[in-house]
Amino acid sequence: MAAQVQQSADLSVHGANDSVRDREISVEQEHLDRVYRRLEEKIHEAEFLMHDAAQRGHVGTPGALAERDAQVFRAGIHLNRLNNEFEDFLFGRVDLLQGKDGKKGPDGAYTAVEPAEGAVRPDNTADIAETLHIGRIGVLDEDYSPLVIDWRAPAAAPFYRSTPVDPGRVVRRRVIRSKGRRVLGVEDDLMRPELKATLHGEELPVIGDGALMAALGQARGHTMRDIVSSIQAEQDQVIRAPAASVTYVEGGPGTGKTAVALHRAAYLLYQDRRRYAGGILIVSPTPLLVAYTEGVLPSLGEEGQVAIRAIGSLVDGVEATLHDSPAVARAKGSYRMLKVLRRAARGALELGTDDHALPDRLRVVAFGRRLELEAGELENVRRTALGGTAPVNLLRPRARKLLLDALWAKSGAASRHTDPELAAELRASFDDDVADEDSFIAFLDAWWPELTPKGVLTAMADDRRLGRWARRVLNPGEVRKVARALKRDGFSVHDIAMLDELQAILGAPARPRKKRELDPLDQLTGLEELMPVREETQRERAERLAQERTEYAHVIVDEAQDLTPMQWRMVGRRGRHATWTVVGDPAQSSWSDPDEAAEARDEALGSRPRRRFELTVNYRNPAEIAELAAKVLALAMPGSESPRAVRSTGVQPRFEVAGDSLAATVRAEAERLLSLVDGTVGVVVAMNRREEARRWLAGLGDRVVALGSLEAKGLEYDATVVVSPAEIADESPAGLRVLYVALTRATQQLTVVSGDRDEPDAARVPDLLRD
Repeated sequence: MAAQVQQSADLSVHGANDSVRDREISVEQEHLDRVYRRLEEKIHEAEFLMHDAAQRGHVGTPGALAERDAQVFRAGIHLNRLNNEFEDFLFGRVDLLQGKDGKKGPDGAYTAVEPAEGAVRPDNTADIAETLHIGRIGVLDEDYSPLVIDWRAPAAAPFYRSTPVDPGRVVRRRVIRSKGRRVLGVEDDLMRPELKATLHGEELPVIGDGALMAALGQARGHTMRDIVSSIQAEQDQVIRAPAASVTYVEGGPGTGKTAVALHRAAYLLYQDRRRYAGGILIVSPTPLLVAYTEGVLPSLGEEGQVAIRAIGSLVDGVEATLHDSPAVARAKGSYRMLKVLRRAARGALELGTDDHALPDRLRVVAFGRRLELEAGELENVRRTALGGTAPVNLLRPRARKLLLDALWAKSGAASRHTDPELAAELRASFDDDVADEDSFIAFLDAWWPELTPKGVLTAMADDRRLGRWARRVLNPGEVRKVARALKRDGFSVHDIAMLDELQAILGAPARPRKKRELDPLDQLTGLEELMPVREETQRERAERLAQERTEYAHVIVDEAQDLTPMQWRMVGRRGRHATWTVVGDPAQSSWSDPDEAAEARDEALGSRPRRRFELTVNYRNPAEIAELAAKVLALAMPGSESPRAVRSTGVQPRFEVAGDSLAATVRAEAERLLSLVDGTVGVVVAMNRREEARRWLAGLGDRVVALGSLEAKGLEYDATVVVSPAEIADESPAGLRVLYVALTRATQQLTVVSGDRDEPDAARVPDLLRD
């Protein structure tokens, strides 16, 4: 009987909880409906502005056209933002005590961080003075009161930073889950559990718990979700850090470094859009990570001002498609390659062009005389010209002048006049006559051709030639391997950095600017006579500058520990006058000489002051997987501490040993994991097994993906299969650190498959992962 009474009581409480939850969902639904009604009004306003702006073009004056273009541009951006409906447009709420002062910020919210004196009464009761809803963009009602606070606004900071230890004005923090226009659920965190707070005369309800845990448990797809609704305090400190100088962020696997970097880009643009009109560059280590992350910024209300580029895509017109062996990568990426490239740029001048061999004699006719410069004299001129500090292609005018000087001296005309003015006039006439001769122009084109980075790299593919240019820099074995790699059709990520360095060494002669085409609208309105060449509009100028941009106002480097010295030089050129955010983890570095890379990084960042942050909490891996990965970290970097995992699933990593067929074992394990998780399964192999592994998994669907160990950086999957830890660890000097990365990709389940070289014990645990 007692059991029945208790069961009835439990059901009653459960029913009451459901009733309160339904009521609170209904409250948030009512607010969301109001927000969308206001958004629809703003959309209609933007559409009216677009129509009104278009009508201005009919006025037929240059001023009206310029005003039309600017207004259409602004209204178009506004309309585009308003028309983007996200699954959780409104995702948060904070209920606040009365603040210390009555000042309001531009978003309509009170600015005080701490509660006012007397906000909490002696009996530990209080009234909620202000409720703020947090969303992707700010929305004001007709009276300019905030319906939604933009997540980047100062008023939204308490949603992320408040904790029970340091609650500030926050009593309750609520995470709102929605899809489209429908609220699905709410999860509350009570920041002041000792307080009895009332809202509109009723006690403040608290629904559920573990909003963060619920977010962490969601299934993963092949693209990154933003973390805007689940940002934690230490992450928010980084996102909102002042942008001056260099913000350096370290954090182990799963601490959210990449997500923090993306959210920081959106925050900086919100805070100071004019300052960052020069653009923000985010550099990622691989194209896979770019594809994984590129949808986050639009969902945060920002796009257009931020370029997310893989390190192999930083040079326009070329894309890295090849992979270098570790030995070749070490040679190409090292500081030593800088000296080789400088020699190659000058040495390539002596090779002539594809159509003509390098000429060894210059013959011209001047003042009725034939003048000649022999090979030795030409070599002296070249040596003198190359003594300049300008890029090689920009030294061509200097070489041209030195040739004319040598020919003038041969002519003997300098002694004909003692009057300086007459002498100068004669010399000018001589230069004009000689420089216009077809034979001189043809000679100069062949003797000092305009070099291209690709052309120099092609010249370096010759073993003997590269051996001369790399003497006492690369050893003979490195020369052969690098030359062989450069013969391939395509480029690696290390080639891209070399091409960029060569562009700086060679320089590009100034090109005459093309005339802009007439706007058809100008012709229709009869303005072509007044405006024969139309000035570009503000929007066109912004688009042109974005396409031509090689320097940025802020540079964010993701997985910075993987950049080689040559890659740091390439990135540094794009941020000469920028502020920086550098995100990385030394324990995950795949570069064999971290000290050399650190030197190059410091050179790229210059003398700017540094502000350092450390992310210490692993939100990705359950504790069971994190503990296994920590064993490899202890081997890779003794003394290093791995980040603290915040959850445990009770599921231990699984160990398998390949039988007669490694392919069959891996495929069977991938199939098993696909049946256990709702999201994605990643199969990580050594780099030389990538194509082979893709064949193993053929036909299993798009939820499973095979990738090389170096491609796994920054990615995450519901479940991961790591194939042959020994193969991954042995593929490069940084192999143990790369293995550590591979073991930390899974959010739920991990399987390790041992191959021939792993020496598994009776429990099938490979040698590298045993205690």
